[in-house]
Amino acid sequence: MSTERYPSDLIITAQDFTDCGWKDALAGTKRGDYTSMWQAFSDAALQAMKESRESHGKALWLLADACSMMLNPKSINEPYKPFFIMEGRRGPILEDFSDTDITFFSQILDTNIDNLLLRARLADLLWLKLKPRDPKYAYIAIDSYRSLQLDKETWFSYGRECWERAIVLAHMFKNGSEKHLEKIETAIISAFELTTNLDGYFSLNLAYLLYEKKLAQDKKADIALKLESLANEFKNEKKLDQANDFFEASANWYKRDNNDVKFAEMTVAAAESLVGQAEARITAETPSHMAATGFFERAIQNYRTIPHSERSAYNVDERISELLLCLKESGEKALNEMGTISTEPIDISHMIENARESVHGKNIMDAMLAFVNNFPDIRVKELRGNTVRKMLDFPLQSILSRTLVSQDGRVINKRPGISGSEPPTAEDEIIIESEMIRDSRIRFGMCTQGHILPALEYLILEHRLRESDFILLARNSPIVPIGHECLFGKALFAGYDYDFVTALHILVPQIENMVRFHLKSSGVKTTTLNGEGIETENGLSTLIDLPECKQIFGDDITFEIKALFCDTSGPNLRNELAHGLLNYEDCQTVYVIYAWWFGLKLVLNTFWNSAHKSTEKVEEENIT
Repeated sequence: MSTERYPSDLIITAQDFTDCGWKDALAGTKRGDYTSMWQAFSDAALQAMKESRESHGKALWLLADACSMMLNPKSINEPYKPFFIMEGRRGPILEDFSDTDITFFSQILDTNIDNLLLRARLADLLWLKLKPRDPKYAYIAIDSYRSLQLDKETWFSYGRECWERAIVLAHMFKNGSEKHLEKIETAIISAFELTTNLDGYFSLNLAYLLYEKKLAQDKKADIALKLESLANEFKNEKKLDQANDFFEASANWYKRDNNDVKFAEMTVAAAESLVGQAEARITAETPSHMAATGFFERAIQNYRTIPHSERSAYNVDERISELLLCLKESGEKALNEMGTISTEPIDISHMIENARESVHGKNIMDAMLAFVNNFPDIRVKELRGNTVRKMLDFPLQSILSRTLVSQDGRVINKRPGISGSEPPTAEDEIIIESEMIRDSRIRFGMCTQGHILPALEYLILEHRLRESDFILLARNSPIVPIGHECLFGKALFAGYDYDFVTALHILVPQIENMVRFHLKSSGVKTTTLNGEGIETENGLSTLIDLPECKQIFGDDITFEIKALFCDTSGPNLRNELAHGLLNYEDCQTVYVIYAWWFGLKLVLNTFWNSAHKSTEKVEEENIT
């Protein structure tokens, strides 16, 4: 926080807070969330300083700084982050508040602050900053958070984070906060029980929070039944996308209740709602077999999760066989629909400006699509042509052998010189591919510095996305295997939150599993049997060279996965990570950021192709 806004040695008191006009400032806010409170306090502070009311101005500035921070309720140790990070600057963070600032907050908390959001935020900051910690402030924060209105509008504006933060704080005190946790649990359950299908995904969000935090353990069957009822209502209204989501949530609750019979029933219902969506895409006025394949794939994945003890009741194996035939037929017809989302070529000299403009001022979905698609895709044929042309223009570099050495001095690859024969020999093709991967490294860096980071700055400024949003995105993307949605979502959110260390460590094994899953689903053998009869799964380096990979993912994506993750001529992220060779700085390079962006691109584009081909509009709360 800049001390230029007020004298650094200015001491303010609780009376300054009372007289500064903070209530009048908040009276003009429309939404009443932390962002609008921050703006209101900032405007009032500027006005106070213009009127030479420095003590009032400082009080208002401190309130603005406190409200500006973004709440990340899942983090125990760092629940608050700056609202922006851009070009070496950032918003306020906890460490910016001085001891005198914290003393001021403790003084004013004892006054009559009737605004629950402000009271909760100040108490939360005092709990985190005071040494030694005083649990009373945590309890004030918990009680303030749980006293917020629990309705659809409040939930999707700011309530979700606040209620989750209350639960996280209550869990920290274990036995000492049992009554607080019980009140939170009771309130959420009561709100959930009152929801109807008109509340859309509000009820699903409440159920998810209870599920994630392992609350309502004595209400598992009731919650599952309620979700089942809502799912059937959506089904009757022909809202099959919502029906699927609710059937899947109901199945999870039945599974937690150890009810395999109902779990199987709900899983079948979820799968058939996906089949219904596939059939709707096929029979639409403008058919889309590409979208249908995504739904068929997800339906098959759902059926495969049904326990063997319950499969005969629903003829699961026969149904999977039928759906595999449907998938094959739609897959063949989808070849004529193949294409990528593209935009006008980017002028390299204005790349950064164009990157920001590509996402600025757009709604969240258009901005995200621009973010992942407004940089030219790798085209293997074009890249190969450019690489061969370069090798012909500089023949001396091509005929000389080359040795690649890692950062720690190990020889990791030796490349002989190219023979120059026409047509190229098999050995020459290996050399050409190696050079193509080396050339791709330049593209990875250019894309990251010129497009990803500038656009990401603007995305974060204009759109606040949560981890649950990325998990929901992953769950609705046909490329993500069932059971791995949370891990994919966590990885994608971590990158969006600038935590590329976490993003890399979660994403890389998930990319490998994704490749293995789709190969297996296509009947490809992905294991090796040794002489002792022990069967082991092959790694990504082996899987990506299987010819079926290009049939499933296409030449371009297959090459990009290899170039990024498992070839010594490239960043080799999978193997470097697997062997623990990457240090902290290595986990934040342009290649890591690009890998995160590439993962987001795969998930978002497959989601878009499968779910947005029809003219139906997905509810905004489903994605924001």
